[in-house]
Amino acid sequence: MGDALKPDICVIGAGSGGLSVAAAAAAFGVPAVLVEKHRMGGDCLNAGCIPSKALIAAARRAHLARTGGAFGVEAPVTVDFAKVHAHVHGVIAAIAPNDSVERFTGLGVRVIKGEARFRDRETVVVGDATIRARRFVIATGSKPAVPPIPGLDRLPYLTNETVFDLTECPRHLLVIGAGPIGLELAQAFRRLGAQVTVLEAAVPLAKDDPECTAVVLNRLACEQVDIRAGVTVARMDTARAGIRAVLKTAAGEEAIDASHVLVAAGRRPVVEDLGLEAAGIRLGRIGIVVDKGLRTTNRRVYAIGDVAGGPQFTHAANYHAGLVIRNALFRLPVSADDGLIPHVTFTDPELAHAGLTEAQARARHGAVRVARWPYRENDRAQAERETHGHIKVVMNARGRILGATIVGAEAGELISTWALAVARRMNIRAMTGVVVSYPTRAEIGKRAAIDLFARRLTSPLVRRIIGWLRRFG
Repeated sequence: MGDALKPDICVIGAGSGGLSVAAAAAAFGVPAVLVEKHRMGGDCLNAGCIPSKALIAAARRAHLARTGGAFGVEAPVTVDFAKVHAHVHGVIAAIAPNDSVERFTGLGVRVIKGEARFRDRETVVVGDATIRARRFVIATGSKPAVPPIPGLDRLPYLTNETVFDLTECPRHLLVIGAGPIGLELAQAFRRLGAQVTVLEAAVPLAKDDPECTAVVLNRLACEQVDIRAGVTVARMDTARAGIRAVLKTAAGEEAIDASHVLVAAGRRPVVEDLGLEAAGIRLGRIGIVVDKGLRTTNRRVYAIGDVAGGPQFTHAANYHAGLVIRNALFRLPVSADDGLIPHVTFTDPELAHAGLTEAQARARHGAVRVARWPYRENDRAQAERETHGHIKVVMNARGRILGATIVGAEAGELISTWALAVARRMNIRAMTGVVVSYPTRAEIGKRAAIDLFARRLTSPLVRRIIGWLRRFG
């Protein structure tokens, strides 16, 4: 074993958050080492955000082709799933150079491929390399959680890490878990030709506003995605069709046969073999324990992204990365506020949220005000026949925007304005004065704000004031 490397920052994990820290450190001329034991780009590039959105895009093309009759456009639809697979992996390959070893080496980052393990509070070992950095950043992400269903471990089940390797469309896909990942992929595979059944022990999309999730679930039902909520899987086994799930119901047991099963029942942090105990780093129930500045119980070490137990989004990891750079390089005080992080479920219609839900706002603030506006009252939505959905804005008694949920076409694009409004503690009145292009869906948010005040303008008091002012010419 040679001399120890002594960079300013050592980043463990080359996913979105880790890459952001390493790139920023290099940009400021700070010596940095990046350690990755698997694939550069992490889950997001290889098995998460990118391949799932590529698959969803292919599924949407098929759906639009099938439903073009209302526009006077009709064509037979044939899905070549091998070409869908090629499209998905072609997108990964197109983006991969941005996250590659070659790019980061060119930026000045020392990239080491291998498994990192803390030897003590100040040292990480990777193979024959020893790293004694001034600061360490753990950015190892998360991986699929597998529920303890009897018999599941004996089956060739799929997760997000393997489902994108399929070159043939499943005949009948059984999805365990009705969270964002489960429902996004359920709809995509249904549109590509699979029969799809979703099993959920609790409530589908339970973290979102139920008024808005109802719009998504209704669309999925219309597309014949069979969602079974509040069910318990007693056991799983093989069957002539491939896989059999036995459910516990009030009437007894019910069996569902499928060709494939996809496990989408949550995620857990990747912390195995990191040697956290040797480094004095405490592990909690949902991830590595960090303070508001994302420091672990070892002050030399930060943890960011999924492994820190917060929101499991790529953009959350990037947000954390920015805070770490400010604190580690410039000694600026930082405080992570994960409540500011928006999230999107990329079903069709999309479901996007920023800030507090109505239930959360009522619990924290008591009386709240709610503004709504439907997609069907938007001219662009009518022109494109995408009229399902609405915006819902929650405010405190004085009109400060506490949160917003949008369900509808391109909700993920529209939510950014409202994420800014929440972060900057803006009043709903500010939204009434924004000039937006016509015809765009952005008018939906403005109309919700205007409608809130329009109700007051028709009051008898306002009419008397206008009448009095008319006397002056």
